[in-house]
Amino acid sequence: MRQLVYISTVRRGAAVDADAILAQSRRNNARDRVTGLLFFDGKRFLQALEGEDNVVTTAFARIQADERHYALVILSNRVIATREFGEWAMAYARPGEAADALDRVVRLTADADPAVRATFEGFAKVRRAA
Repeated sequence: MRQLVYISTVRRGAAVDADAILAQSRRNNARDRVTGLLFFDGKRFLQALEGEDNVVTTAFARIQADERHYALVILSNRVIATREFGEWAMAYARPGEAADALDRVVRLTADADPAVRATFEGFAKVRRAA
């Protein structure tokens, strides 16, 4: 099984509807048996994808082709024995809700590899401080 973690930046002027992205992601991921976590802070996406090698590769290719964001950087691409994220989830930090988003990220990454957990928690903490 593959786990891929990446970060990207929203293109200036791009219309990003986090709820629509989440709904489409849930449909695609249920169909493809992909699990993971998506954290969107209004400017950047941080996402972990988990599943069979070919479906994670296909999902990431679809994500790379999405013109709403750029500068995709793979932070981790590794083989895992079991899924670390039990179900698809998204933490979204709205103004004034950053502390709640951090709490959700901590809960959702509880079973993740310590390095992956630290990546998500660090991102959420930076967003909270911003």
